[in-house]
Amino acid sequence: MKKVVGIGFKEVGKIYWFGCEQFNLKVGDKVVVETIRGLELGTVIQSSRDIDEKDLEHDLKPVLRLANKYDLKTYEENQQRAQKAIETCKEIVKRHKLEMKLLECEYTLDRQKIIIYYNADGRVDFRELLKDLAAEFKMRIELRQIGPREGAKFIGGLGPCGREVCCVKHLREFDLVTMKMAKEQGMTLNASKVAGLCGKLMCCIGFESATYEEI
Repeated sequence: MKKVVGIGFKEVGKIYWFGCEQFNLKVGDKVVVETIRGLELGTVIQSSRDIDEKDLEHDLKPVLRLANKYDLKTYEENQQRAQKAIETCKEIVKRHKLEMKLLECEYTLDRQKIIIYYNADGRVDFRELLKDLAAEFKMRIELRQIGPREGAKFIGGLGPCGREVCCVKHLREFDLVTMKMAKEQGMTLNASKVAGLCGKLMCCIGFESATYEEI
């Protein structure tokens, strides 16, 4: 058996699993872990539990430590830096006249890398942009293109129901939603009328799909 814990890096984001043999962690604890991006500060979303190692698809990286005061201070400073960085990035993108919309910047906890999220309708040649960004920030740069749904999650807003969009409020992952589901629920087949802010089918259509299948 292996002791694992579920950790999130955004308020309503995907949950990732890490080993935690040396810690007794509870929901809400702040921890430092190493991801493929570098050192990051995360929050325990699902408390530690034992699972059979045979059920693991791959080896899990361990939780490095409970976050200390220095980690928390660095994280807050990084958040402030990121707000300034996104404006700088937008200016550099504008100079290069690239058709891409920047959404957010993130620093890894150790400030070895800055991740820049963007969306674009097509492929963007940002080789020269990367050079300028690296020269500006003097660290590794990761440009990450995201889809319409993820973009709406970054921006937020109100859905057709008048409430905050589900992807911001509580959805950690996106499930498949199809026009067939909308048809089974007696909804209009006009795609524009069953689409959310992202332009894709509203996620809430999938919430009631199982109920309609039973009916």
